[in-house]
Amino acid sequence: MTQPHQFKNSIWIRLLMILFFIIIVGICYTVFNFNWTKTNQTSTRTSTLHDNQSNSELIPYTGKVEHIFFHPVIAYPNRAFIGDYQEQAMNDWFVTVKEFNKVIQSIYEKQFILINIQEQFEQRKVNGKLQIVQKPLMLPRNKKPLVISIDDTNYYPYMIKYGIVEKLILDPFGNIAALSTNNGEGTISYDNDIVPLLDAFVSKHPDFSHQGAKATLALTGFEGILGYRTNHNNPGHIIEEEAVKPVIKRLKETGWNFASHSYGHPNHLNLSLEQIERDSTKWHAEVGSLIGDTPIYIYPYGLAYAYRDPRLQSLQKMGYQVFCSVGSYSYEEPHSDAMLIDRRCVDGKTLRNKRNDFLDLYDAQYILDLQARPAIK
Repeated sequence: MTQPHQFKNSIWIRLLMILFFIIIVGICYTVFNFNWTKTNQTSTRTSTLHDNQSNSELIPYTGKVEHIFFHPVIAYPNRAFIGDYQEQAMNDWFVTVKEFNKVIQSIYEKQFILINIQEQFEQRKVNGKLQIVQKPLMLPRNKKPLVISIDDTNYYPYMIKYGIVEKLILDPFGNIAALSTNNGEGTISYDNDIVPLLDAFVSKHPDFSHQGAKATLALTGFEGILGYRTNHNNPGHIIEEEAVKPVIKRLKETGWNFASHSYGHPNHLNLSLEQIERDSTKWHAEVGSLIGDTPIYIYPYGLAYAYRDPRLQSLQKMGYQVFCSVGSYSYEEPHSDAMLIDRRCVDGKTLRNKRNDFLDLYDAQYILDLQARPAIK
C-alpha cells in the first residue's frame, strides 16, 4: 500500500516534469519564432535592398536607340513556300518562328533591352512654345535600348492563306494567344506568333524589357485589325469591333502600344494632300476609334515625306509626332515639332543579303531557317 508521503512525492515529480516540458516547449517556440522573424526580416531587407540596388543601377543612356521591325511571323512554312506566285513575297518580307526566336535570343545576349518608343520623346515648353524633345533615358548599366515594331499586324486574308495565324485572342485566363487553322483544325497557340512569343520571352527574361515594354503594333484598317474584320465595309464590323476590344485592352496592359500604318497601305509618295487627309480620316474613324490616340505614324513601304512636306504637316495636324520609315541603319532626325526615324527591317531579304549590316544584332548565317525556306538560287 502506497504511503501518503510517497504519493505526495509522486505528484510533485509529475508536476515538475510537466513544468519542465512547458519550459522546454516555450524555449523552442521562442527560438523558432525569433529565427523565423529574423529570416523574414532579412528576406524583406534583401528584397528592399535588391529593389534599391536596381533603382540605383539605372544610369543615363546617351547613345543611339536601335529600332528594328518585323512583319507577322510565318507559323506554317509548308503553306508559305509552295512554289506559286506568292512564294517570293513570303520569302522576302517575312521570317519564320524559328528565325524570330533566334533573332530575339541573339539580341538579348548582346545586352539590348526593349523600350517603349513613346518613352523616348515628350512635349515640353521651350521658350514658351510646345516642342518635341528627347526624354532622358535611364537604363540598367550596360544595357542598350531597342525599339521593335511589327508592321501589318492585321492578319490579312492572304497572310492567313500563306501560313500566318488568323487572329489574336484571349485565352480563358485572359492571356494573349494566337488562333489559327491548319489542316482543317482550329488551334490556340502561344508559340507561332510574335505577340505571345515575345510575351513569353520577356516573362522568362524580365531584364529584356525596361518597365514592361514590348513592341509597337502598326495597323492599317482596310481589312480590319488584329485579325478582326472591323473595316466598315464589312456588314458584321460592329460584332467584330466588340470582339477585338478586350484584346486591345489586354495588349495595352501588357506593354504593347499601337501606331498608324495608314488606312489603305498606299505608297505615300504618290498621294496628293487631299488623298492623305482622306486616308487618315478613315483610319481615325475605323481604327483610332478602337485603339485610341497614337502619336506614331509608320509609313507603308518605308517611303517617307521630307520634313516640311505639306503632306507631313497634314499628318501632324492629325496628332502624329513620330514618323517611322525604313533605312539601312537606325536613324533619328529630331525637329521641334516632329521626330523622323529610320528603322531596320528584319526579313528574309535582309537575312539572305545583308548579313554584315546586322552583325551588331545577330549573325544571319546562324539565323536563316534553311530547312523551311526555298533553296537559295
